[in-house]
Amino acid sequence: MAINIPQVLEQLCYRYPSLLVDVVVEHEPGRRIVALKNVTVSEEYFQGHFPGMPLMPGVLMIETLSQVAGLLLLRHHAAPPAARAYLRGVNRAKFRRQVVPGDQLRLEVSLARARLPLARVNAIAYLEDQVVAEAELLMGVVPRAADIHPTAIVHEGARIGAGTLVGPHTIVGEHVRIGRNCRIGASSVIDGWTTIGDGNEIFPLASIGLIPQDLKFRGEPTRLVIGNNNTFREFVTIHRGTQGGGGSTEIGHRNVFLAYAHVAHDCKIRNDTIFANGATLGGHVLVEDFATIGAFSGVHQFCRVGRHAFIGGFSVVTKDALPFGKTVGNRARIYGLNPIGLVRRGFSPDLIVKLKRAYRYLLQSKLNTTHALARIETDPTLQCAEVQYLVDFIRTSKRGVTLRRAVRRVEEMATDE
Repeated sequence: MAINIPQVLEQLCYRYPSLLVDVVVEHEPGRRIVALKNVTVSEEYFQGHFPGMPLMPGVLMIETLSQVAGLLLLRHHAAPPAARAYLRGVNRAKFRRQVVPGDQLRLEVSLARARLPLARVNAIAYLEDQVVAEAELLMGVVPRAADIHPTAIVHEGARIGAGTLVGPHTIVGEHVRIGRNCRIGASSVIDGWTTIGDGNEIFPLASIGLIPQDLKFRGEPTRLVIGNNNTFREFVTIHRGTQGGGGSTEIGHRNVFLAYAHVAHDCKIRNDTIFANGATLGGHVLVEDFATIGAFSGVHQFCRVGRHAFIGGFSVVTKDALPFGKTVGNRARIYGLNPIGLVRRGFSPDLIVKLKRAYRYLLQSKLNTTHALARIETDPTLQCAEVQYLVDFIRTSKRGVTLRRAVRRVEEMATDE
């Protein structure tokens, strides 16, 4: 019998983790586990079994110990995600006394040898201090196969990884490659030469990998490449690349796209970004790590959004958005450093002070951009990788950067010295 332990076992103290196990009371990951089983007369296997003298069958004892072993193995560091555990064999099984309704079994399983996908465990069942049953169990651990809803339309040429769930009425095209342990919501469409990594979640009615909204596109086999552990909420649209733009749209890892967000052709999105509802990228946009794009904001084609940049809601960005800063408005202006966001990302107070001083040269001094950058690079108190990245970002800009600061009180310009 296969044991498929659900994700609820993130904490093994959870009660009733499997059919014949009531509670886990001890757990040493990768080594040992102890569970309890309360034997009650209402259980199905007692019905009609030994009339007048109900006994727990020996095969059910082995099955109970196997389920406890499965709990141990599926939490092993080498076990594949969303795996199944199988009982492959039983050696030296001994049943030493009868188990009847009202007994509470203490089930101890320890790992003897593990070279996954195979493992040997020693399993013992106790009633108080007496050994009831013992055996050496041979277990197998294998990835769970993809689960595709009967109403989904999946082309026979598509490849879907183990543990991936494909919801009802979903359409998956011929050249699609989906990794392991993904969740594809109902009525989503994934098409084109699209590669999706592991652990991604695509919510219902998303559109991934369809042709770009570019009148020059003529059906060439361009690509969309998505990394691991991204979230695409309802009605998100991600288009693949164009031949003239390099041929691929690329999305990294751990990004979050809220409902109705749109990524156009040939965009490059790095890691850990957040796109709020309705956030929209034109073609060829680069969004770097940890950037946040607010609700219903638009970024013009060929623009860049720097690392840790924050773009406020309803903004229109037509130039490169500075890293570490707050860019807001139509047309967008820079509102200085984003210290609250940097604190939340774990930046040290010393580093935030350095970035504030660099921003002061750029936005509050009377120096032009060239002289301000030169002063930043020669200031010995500002020498760090983050400040140098800010300088390089401005110097390599092709569309220009949003250095026009919003009007503020004069006294604010002298603070945080």
